[in-house]
Amino acid sequence: MSIDTESPATNGFDRYFEITKRGSTISREIRGGFVTFFTMAYIVVLNPLILAGGADATGAKLPIAALAAGTALVAGLMTILMGVVGRFPLALAAGLGVNALVAYEIAPEMTWADAMGLVVIEGVLIAILVLTGLRTAVFKAVPTQLKTAIGVGIGLFLMIIGLVDAGFVHRIPDAANTTVPVELGLGGKLMTWPTLVFAIGLLFTLVLFVRKVKGAILIGILGTTVLAIIVEAIAQLGPAITNPHGWSLNVPTLPDKIIDTPDLSLIGEFNVLDSWSRAGVLVVLMFIFTLLVTDFFDTMGTMVAVGQEGELLDAEGMPPRTKEILLVDSIAAAAGGAASVSSNTSYVESASGVGEGARTGVANLVTGVLFLLAMFLAPLVKVVPFEAASTALVVVGFLMITTVRQIDWSDYTIAVPAFLTVTLMPFTYSISNGIGAGIITYVVLKVATGRAREIHPLMYGIAALFVLYFARGPLEAWIL
Repeated sequence: MSIDTESPATNGFDRYFEITKRGSTISREIRGGFVTFFTMAYIVVLNPLILAGGADATGAKLPIAALAAGTALVAGLMTILMGVVGRFPLALAAGLGVNALVAYEIAPEMTWADAMGLVVIEGVLIAILVLTGLRTAVFKAVPTQLKTAIGVGIGLFLMIIGLVDAGFVHRIPDAANTTVPVELGLGGKLMTWPTLVFAIGLLFTLVLFVRKVKGAILIGILGTTVLAIIVEAIAQLGPAITNPHGWSLNVPTLPDKIIDTPDLSLIGEFNVLDSWSRAGVLVVLMFIFTLLVTDFFDTMGTMVAVGQEGELLDAEGMPPRTKEILLVDSIAAAAGGAASVSSNTSYVESASGVGEGARTGVANLVTGVLFLLAMFLAPLVKVVPFEAASTALVVVGFLMITTVRQIDWSDYTIAVPAFLTVTLMPFTYSISNGIGAGIITYVVLKVATGRAREIHPLMYGIAALFVLYFARGPLEAWIL
């Protein structure tokens, strides 16, 4: 559905969020908001597990209950803020990858409060880049076709996330002594009940989607969850951590209680000064640089992908209210540090809600409120397993790769960078890696073919930053 610039808005709420103008309706926004929440709700469980798995320099660990409550609180508030200020269907929560960096690389060099203080500093720095116009300028400097490739790559990334989370694809342990990194199911066979539930749920969702049933993705998630509850009640599989044939994360069982009191004791437990003397200036600067580059370009890719899915980008590949979107994302990074739940960032899973029809910030209001309720309804949120939520990611992944036809594959100076961008995102499990490889290759190939005049001046600086980003391993080893 393309943006309708002619349809008259019916009231102030409609005009503010541009519901009619973008060809949407309240019911579509509500459905989209629910779908986005269900595809992201796992973060309320997974982020605490990742952060609580690390220990700081003093050996201290963070409490899981407080991490879960803080994760839901910040995700809810920042998602609502994005809806009201950015007016764009882009939900936010604690960033995967960044949380592991904080837990296993940064915190061991200092205290948890110091580590979260660095996250706050990084968020403030990105906000300054937005307010000075530099972050928006960088976004505009990236060629439109490369932005298209970013969206396509994220589509494949979503698909592999869904397949892995559902257990349809497994990583082969190194002990297997094979050069094949992944396999179908376990031992090349789809031999678990959860995987069967996912496969049935995916086919069910695809049938609804192809038949253009309203709410197909949401119905698919809920229907698959019901099937999962029945299977678990009969088979008593439990979690995969104790049973290889079990559920990936959430075990789909009806909870003993629905409401629980949130623990918000970690809010405000950060320190922006002590890390500099404890870990050293060079170490701290390298950590901040890594956090900044990861957040900076992950958000750019996610914004493009969601905008493409909703046909909300202009001729230059820019979404509406770009500056406001980027500013809220920057505030969210700092807010995550201030709440001790790691940097919050825009979630590519938002595309699932857009696939269900969301086009405005109204969907964010729905998703945000559901996250806030999750602080109290955590037991209920844990009923939906990965195997059910992942069906949405595969369907949306398909929708997003359809824009691949907009890339000029006959011009190798754009086709090769686009190819690397598209493939490296799923193969390295990182949006930033794909963007970086594409940008570096684009600059090198344009210069090598005598077409340097086609390169925006900012692209040289971006490419140089990514060279440093990819070289951070030996640089960190040298500094540390």
